[in-house]
Amino acid sequence: MAEARKVVAELRQLASSVAEPVRTLTGLQGSADDGNVAVVDRAGWIRANVDGFRVVFDPLVQRMTENSGMPQPGSVITAVGSRVTGMQAGLILAYLASRVLGQYELFLPPDPDAPGKEAPAGRLTLVAPNIVMIERELDVNPHDFRRWVCLHEETHRTQFTSVPWLRPYVQELMTDFLLASELDPASIYDRLRAAADAVGQSVRGGDGESLIEAIQSPRQREILDKMTSVMTLVEGHGDYVMDAVGPSVVPSVAEIRAKFSARRGSAGRIEQAIRRILGIDLKMKQYEQGSRFVSAVVSEAGMATFNKVWTSPETLPTRDELTTPTRWLERVGGTAALGSAD
Repeated sequence: MAEARKVVAELRQLASSVAEPVRTLTGLQGSADDGNVAVVDRAGWIRANVDGFRVVFDPLVQRMTENSGMPQPGSVITAVGSRVTGMQAGLILAYLASRVLGQYELFLPPDPDAPGKEAPAGRLTLVAPNIVMIERELDVNPHDFRRWVCLHEETHRTQFTSVPWLRPYVQELMTDFLLASELDPASIYDRLRAAADAVGQSVRGGDGESLIEAIQSPRQREILDKMTSVMTLVEGHGDYVMDAVGPSVVPSVAEIRAKFSARRGSAGRIEQAIRRILGIDLKMKQYEQGSRFVSAVVSEAGMATFNKVWTSPETLPTRDELTTPTRWLERVGGTAALGSAD
């Protein structure tokens, strides 16, 4: 218990100490919520995410009711639809609970002890058991590794507290994504059959769709393109900042990055199948792509030009622009002498 308390105290301190280096590098000022840090165990992480799902689902239920699109309680459509949604959420939470190191929680419920008070804008959450597990597995300096993890998550806090439209934009995309579900029995049957095919392909080592992709409706795929673009940028920016700031505050950052990247690529067959089923391998590639985009734009045009991405949803890079930064630079008025980031 004493060891656990020491880890929690250090993670809280590190999360606060890396805020200024992140803001200095990015030019983003963030907000005064530096004290809003939760250090949790795996069960606490799952509870936090379930609470976040509720915050997202509340406006969804309201909009479906207003649009008379809510299926009758107890109907076959409601039962099967809820099972599909529950399967998506349950699979992801069960798999990630023992792997996630930290996150910036965008969607928090109101404080039950402060009725009528607006819910917090966000919270930086660190999963202590997972951080300790990975630092031991990698055999790296634990204090450096904890600071390195905090750098990534602090970047997300800085992003979302510096850009006022970003959080509601992501929430709106998520709500639209859920509203775009096709709840008629024929569509549900087709999607469940596609999901079964996706699981079979993944277990056999194929390169087919992930389970999450297979369950989506055509409209959801369109919305997911936008969600993927913004999250690729946000995560890639986090990776870029983590490595750019790292040498000044994390002495062993090169060793940590090398070992961490090697670990990602050394998963066993069952682990690889689970990653393919849930689309996690695809997301890792997207985050790497986002980091290359940020690095390419900053190298060519500077951080001030890159920060034009935060002007509005219209200045976010498209999926094509993420792979070819020249297109984004041309569109926002930056330099165009840059090659593809592929």
